[in-house]
Amino acid sequence: MRLGRWSAPLGLIGAGVALAWIVVAILAPVIAPHDPIAQDLPILQPPGEGTLMGTDALGRDVFSRVIWGAQVTIPLALLLVVLSVLIGAIVGAVAGFFGRAVDEVAMRVTDLVMAFPTVILAMVIAAALGASLLNAVLAALIVSWPSYARLTRGLVLGLRRSNYVVAGQLLGFSPLRSLGRDIAPNIVGPVLVLASLDIGTAILLLSGLSFLGLGAKPPTAEWGSMVSDAIKNFDAWWIGVFPGLAILTVVIAFNFVGDALRDALDPTSSTIRGGGPTL
Repeated sequence: MRLGRWSAPLGLIGAGVALAWIVVAILAPVIAPHDPIAQDLPILQPPGEGTLMGTDALGRDVFSRVIWGAQVTIPLALLLVVLSVLIGAIVGAVAGFFGRAVDEVAMRVTDLVMAFPTVILAMVIAAALGASLLNAVLAALIVSWPSYARLTRGLVLGLRRSNYVVAGQLLGFSPLRSLGRDIAPNIVGPVLVLASLDIGTAILLLSGLSFLGLGAKPPTAEWGSMVSDAIKNFDAWWIGVFPGLAILTVVIAFNFVGDALRDALDPTSSTIRGGGPTL
């Protein structure tokens, strides 16, 4: 497994930035100088005057809230991706391996979910369930797993007739053993690449739902809701800029990692992307 010529440095940078943010999320109680919900500072104080990133309209330290926001947003995004992978991979693997009625039912459900715009469907589900972080994650999960089901099904369909899989079946291997020992190791790579790229998407989706008031509730320090608070105070640019930069850096970092993994697990993809224009 090798890294692409150009993606390896960016992948290392992305991994470093992503790891740094994860460490920040873990050590938030130690790093943050103030309680993220305490309203004991001068309101709308700009950065540099006793506070690194200023204060918001309620006198809360923006820097502390950004740090604590990492502890909310990043773990929830990782949880969302893990659950999406598990559900989608199981549905796709079962549908692709057994086929017939199982495949028909599973793929019709998948197609039904994928027929709707992802963000709009997530908004509708979150609004129906009620505004909360848990409901936002559930809404995002409902719209996220079908892509893994589609990918896994396609991979399993291509592998189930392979010589070594057929040979195992002739030897009396059970379907679960064939799936677990013969097929699963060969589909981990593509699923892992999609998952790494989807972490950034998950952060954007969860932050977007909170921005719209369908996720985190005040006074929870969550990046999307912090950006939403900035709309009420346009002149206080720092209220929205710093959580927005946090979202930007994390999303780009995980995208760099995903691109590096894709080039490592599928070297031909980088050749195709760098081979000039195609018709």
